[in-house]
Amino acid sequence: MNTTAPANQAPPPPDCQLEFGRRTFMQMLGAGLLVTAASETAPAQRGRSRGGARTVAARLHIARDGKITVMTGKVEVGQGSRAQITQAAAEELRVSPDSITLIMADTSLVPNDGITAGSRTTPSTIPAVRKAAATARGLLVDLASKKWKTKPADATVRDGAVTHPASKQKVTYAQLAGAYDLATEFKKPVSDNVTVTPVDRWKVLGTSVPRPNRRDIVTGAHRYPSDISLEGMLYGKVLRPPSYGAKLTSIDLSAAKALKGVTVVRDGEFVGCAAATLHLARRGLAALERGAKWESATHPPSSKLFSHLKTRAQAGGSRRGRSSGGSKGSVKEALAKANKTLSKTYEVAYVQHAPMEPRAAVAEWKDKKLTVWTGSQAPTRVASDLSRAFGLSSRTVRVIVPDTGGGFGGKHSGDAAVEAARLARGAGKSVSLRWTRKEEFTWAYFRPAALIEIQGGLDAKGALVAWDFTSINPGGSGVACPYDVPNISAKSMRSSAPLRQGSYRCLATTANNFARECFMDELASAAGVDPLAFRLARLKDPRLRAVLIEAAKKFDWKRRKADRRDNVGVGLACGLDKGSFVAACAEVAVDRKTGAIDVRLICEAFECGAIQNPVGLLKQVQGGIIMGLGPALGEEIRFQDGKIITDSFSSYPVPRFKDVPPLDIHLLNRPDLPSVGGGETPIVVPAPAIANAVFDATGIAVRSMPIRSEALRKA
Repeated sequence: MNTTAPANQAPPPPDCQLEFGRRTFMQMLGAGLLVTAASETAPAQRGRSRGGARTVAARLHIARDGKITVMTGKVEVGQGSRAQITQAAAEELRVSPDSITLIMADTSLVPNDGITAGSRTTPSTIPAVRKAAATARGLLVDLASKKWKTKPADATVRDGAVTHPASKQKVTYAQLAGAYDLATEFKKPVSDNVTVTPVDRWKVLGTSVPRPNRRDIVTGAHRYPSDISLEGMLYGKVLRPPSYGAKLTSIDLSAAKALKGVTVVRDGEFVGCAAATLHLARRGLAALERGAKWESATHPPSSKLFSHLKTRAQAGGSRRGRSSGGSKGSVKEALAKANKTLSKTYEVAYVQHAPMEPRAAVAEWKDKKLTVWTGSQAPTRVASDLSRAFGLSSRTVRVIVPDTGGGFGGKHSGDAAVEAARLARGAGKSVSLRWTRKEEFTWAYFRPAALIEIQGGLDAKGALVAWDFTSINPGGSGVACPYDVPNISAKSMRSSAPLRQGSYRCLATTANNFARECFMDELASAAGVDPLAFRLARLKDPRLRAVLIEAAKKFDWKRRKADRRDNVGVGLACGLDKGSFVAACAEVAVDRKTGAIDVRLICEAFECGAIQNPVGLLKQVQGGIIMGLGPALGEEIRFQDGKIITDSFSSYPVPRFKDVPPLDIHLLNRPDLPSVGGGETPIVVPAPAIANAVFDATGIAVRSMPIRSEALRKA
């Protein structure tokens, strides 16, 4: 496994997220300067406005003992933002990362950085943090220079201290905080024109800073949302419908109410209970289920999923991404004149995010205010949901998100938070609600299923002259064709989805890239051209070409492709999304008796501009590849009569350790380019690379995700 820099082992600062959530603002920070990072801000915060904190005082705090606290509305769900944001601030403040405490995702204390999604932390939040910290550094230099009656340009900053080399005078940030009323001195605005440290002078950025609270994670000291416990807290359970679309027609609450220690809560269609122990709450739920009567609804089975999507396809694009990938030339005329045409349909199943930690929330009503601890990628959105649900002012709702056990785009909504708050209000005590694994598999939203139809035309020389791409249901991202084709039509269409669907790591691009890259191999086969050569002949984007060439080189594509063995094949794929570029090569062996696929190697090249944290980026690429294996080889949500059949890990095969092949990862550092996010795009190429390797090994084209093993068995 390859990376580009060794990890810089720094001692972790204390994980104060939960304690901070239970203390007042001034108790935690004391007097001084508050600095946070934001693109949007909480309305209750002074000195901040929608679109960013106006003043330096609203962004960073330096206490009189020199402790630095940085604030952000972003959340940590395992993607590494805690380390990256910390080192961004450290870079501009000229301090070590371990001298900074990062407070994340507490809507009463931090600004609204927007949802943690779309790989936006790197291109949006990191620059905001750097500008704030750089402005603060400049203002601290001004204070020191004023004290010495010297020019600010003659000063240097290092290790949290300002120095005037000529006179050998030195003052630390702590001393400046003690000598000046920073809350007053730092009311100056954050400068949009402040000069941040250029890449070639990075000391902290560009190094492998590990996760600051890693010790608490591995020792079990960290408390995840499902670990939160308050004095006198009850445990909650919610009555769920027996199937999708079922409506509650009547319910007898008497049996549940008769249970000693069980409080039954009904709020319109919402029914649940709370009790002092989880066991008792489960007994209460069982009594509610026995007393409930439902009217079921007609619901298509997963065996009819793709015909359902096809017959209900609607023009007008999709809410999930751009509606059109663009068009040029005349596809109809080009197809009519083509020497050879192909028309294929690709199917992509619903899949679950399957985070290690299911949804969880603890809600507390106190002094006419609501506080909720929960796992979410969108704390401010959850706070808004709570405000609307209960008719509360935003100033009376607080959402705190401890570092959470996985999200992958699956925790954008505040379902558990609202449910816990309803139970807590009805019970008159704080309530912990923890979704079960079955609830997570059944009632959380899914990555959208997709039906994708593609037509292509080749001329007499095997050149690709026509491209017609129609994607139904997953969304518009990844619909655009990156290849140079004279006649193109690419569009996204909505459909009537039978399951609840929403964001997922790289969302629609996972499906659209799979279909496009598999079809490219079928076109290359029809043209009698090597798949790599076929792509490179019509790939002009230099960054996409670079990762494809790098992956093929490191994989030794030509040799492996020529070294043919029975039922062993190689495949490749490339793609782009969120401003980053990726390519992968895979080698597989197929057991033709069982149809089982053994992935022997995945080599992936990835480029996302200037690399800010090599080890963090490497982990993201590793995670993306492993996560991409599941939907390629077996993950699929199946349903019948409105009920999810695959509702546990025993029936839903996420990759295990034994399923992970050797990974050869190559990170292409581009210090000449802006840094963009790396948490999503690596997932889009493993599936098509594996599918194309199966095609190479068996001669059977793969047109479904997951790959159907029964189609690979020899009679």
